[in-house]
Amino acid sequence: MPSQTGRPALVEGRHSHYFVLIVAVFITCLITANITAVKLVEVSGLVVPAAIIIFPISYVIGDVLTEVYGYRRARLVIWLGFLCNLIAVGAIWLGQVLPAASFWDGQAAYERILGYTPRLLAASFLAYLVGEFANAFVLAKMKIATRGRWLWTRTIGSTLVGQGLDSLVFITLAFVGTIPGAGLLSAIVTQWLAKSAYEAAVTPLTYAVVRFLKRREGIDVYDHGTDFNPLSLLQ
Repeated sequence: MPSQTGRPALVEGRHSHYFVLIVAVFITCLITANITAVKLVEVSGLVVPAAIIIFPISYVIGDVLTEVYGYRRARLVIWLGFLCNLIAVGAIWLGQVLPAASFWDGQAAYERILGYTPRLLAASFLAYLVGEFANAFVLAKMKIATRGRWLWTRTIGSTLVGQGLDSLVFITLAFVGTIPGAGLLSAIVTQWLAKSAYEAAVTPLTYAVVRFLKRREGIDVYDHGTDFNPLSLLQ
């Protein structure tokens, strides 16, 4: 899609330092959220994982990526985030199973905080992929439908879908059969609303970042004719 700013668009296949910075922050948020999610905190009477502080930022950045650079680059970053998360989890697991030094007494604490059960890992990874791809897809389609107007409608709308699916998939797969159905539904709705409210609250920041990047990068991608298959990495 031609630049909407009158400046030359990025050369295909190259990445600016702004793009690299955004990707680095996106992946940092994902890995940090995985580590901090083990702690439960109470905010205004709601019990949520401590990751609520950082994880929604990944959706904000996902919105920026799709809005400015398009679905194809967002898809690449989503898979890159998945790979980096997998590496981090693998390294943490390896550190857990390696024999501890005889004088080190932190093994139990290490396992308590950083240990992941296969069920929780599977739920987390699947929820991430479903939520992020849904978020990018909805935003890209809404951008075309609104002809690039009303950014707030697609950032909030895509987040409602993405975060809703993320919460539904993760909590259902991770806890079904271990907590009552009513508690399961309450946890899904609580996380969904809390994360979506976070996204709505930072909408002004999203606007500022999007405007800055479109101006500096000289691009404003519309996904006409884009293959939205999450597995089509070469498209």
